[in-house]
Amino acid sequence: MDISVSSSTKVTLNFSLSLEDGSVVDTNIGEEPVTFDVGDGSLLPGFERAMFGLQAGDEKELIIKPEEGFGMPNSNNIQAIPIGDFPDDITLEKGLMLSFADAKSTEMPGVVKEIQDGTVMVDFNHPLSGRTLLFKVIIHAVSPAVTH
Repeated sequence: MDISVSSSTKVTLNFSLSLEDGSVVDTNIGEEPVTFDVGDGSLLPGFERAMFGLQAGDEKELIIKPEEGFGMPNSNNIQAIPIGDFPDDITLEKGLMLSFADAKSTEMPGVVKEIQDGTVMVDFNHPLSGRTLLFKVIIHAVSPAVTH
């Protein structure tokens, strides 16, 4: 009996993630496949749902809209930070990705959007927010997830 990808399965696959312009963001095609339990938080829920019904041996291209992927950019996630708050040894320029610590000391990436009048505008939205994602998946195995 073939098992289909669902909320209570373990999936072994290879994948390629690209954007609508064809640029590849990440891929493990041609490498060792990865295995994960659906719903364990390691993959986007929208990506997992798009695979529901697929079985071992299936190859498919999945289109994940922004709302099912990393969401839409939120203007509240763009912060103005005084240039004096940055270390002197960093050359600030548009597009530079920096790591920041939030109030709980959790690391958060931020991208410099603009520098003007002594202020640095930093975008803390996920770099893929607002983007349609194209996943190519090659499903190698689907089995019941082991529950504890």
